Amino acid sequence: MISFENFGDLLALDIGAFASKPTSIEGNQEEATLPLWESADGKMETGIWECTPGRFTADRSENAEICHLLVGRVTLHNADGTSRDIAAGEMFVLPLGWRGEWTIHERTRKIYTMVARGV
Repeated sequence: MISFENFGDLLALDIGAFASKPTSIEGNQEEATLPLWESADGKMETGIWECTPGRFTADRSENAEICHLLVGRVTLHNADGTSRDIAAGEMFVLPLGWRGEWTIHERTRKIYTMVARGV
């Protein structure tokens, strides 16, 4: 039998220790990630991610990402130079092949779902 999963209050959940963000280009950012669920084939994962203010690069060449900001405010910068501000409560998709940068304006926590190429 396949059953649903429930993860409780995602704002109150302790997601563990923060570490330096490897793709940070401004602000000496720190991040923490807590995977909550992974598909049996390993091609989908959902979890919580939190990051401190600053700017970092992102590359979605191998997977698409669906995000819902729980708290915080960010600006997403497309490779063509356009950008969009996104605030807590909003949901967005970074499609397969997206590359760009994130500016984190205030500590941000999101729910993410990664979907690998070929799903």
